[in-house]
Parts: sequence; C-alpha cells; structure tokens
Amino acid sequence: MKLTREEVRQVAVLARLALNEEEFNELYGKFNEVLEFVETINNIDTENVEPTYYLMPVQNVWRSDEAHQPLAPEDVFLDAPERDGSFFKVPRIL
Repeated sequence: MKLTREEVRQVAVLARLALNEEEFNELYGKFNEVLEFVETINNIDTENVEPTYYLMPVQNVWRSDEAHQPLAPEDVFLDAPERDGSFFKVPRIL
C-alpha cells in the first residue's frame, strides 16, 4: 500500500504540521518506507505459528502465605529512635 501525496498532506493537516516542500517530501518518503516495511511483515507466513502473548515465560513471583511467630514488642522497637510506651515517637507535623 502506498500513500498518495494528498493523503500525506491530509495527515499533516490533522497533525497540525506546518511543512515546507522539502519537509513534506521527506515525510512522504518516510511514510511510504514504513508502509512498505509493514507490508513485508504482513506477507510473512504465520500459518503454523501459535500466538505468543509473552516472550518470556510467566510465573508467579509471590511467596507462599505462611504464618510466622509475631515479633516481641521489644524486638519491634529495637531500631526505633524514640518510643513512648508501645508507640513509635515521631516529630510533630502540622
């Protein structure tokens, strides 16, 4: 499929591109190069190829949900800079 010059002008208008003649000729050539490349991809025989959704195998990366012993209150506050009883003490924010 090849675009006509008028179709490329219409695309430029829709994209609100103000192109001089040299820029237009370059765009016209690039559009048609891309369309030729897409056409070669469309001609590839994919009759016996299964659809691929992911290139890499997909696997679950979640860890199993296992119950663990809760931390002792003293262990929770080991690295806390300050505490007030069983609470973390933090700077006041207004």
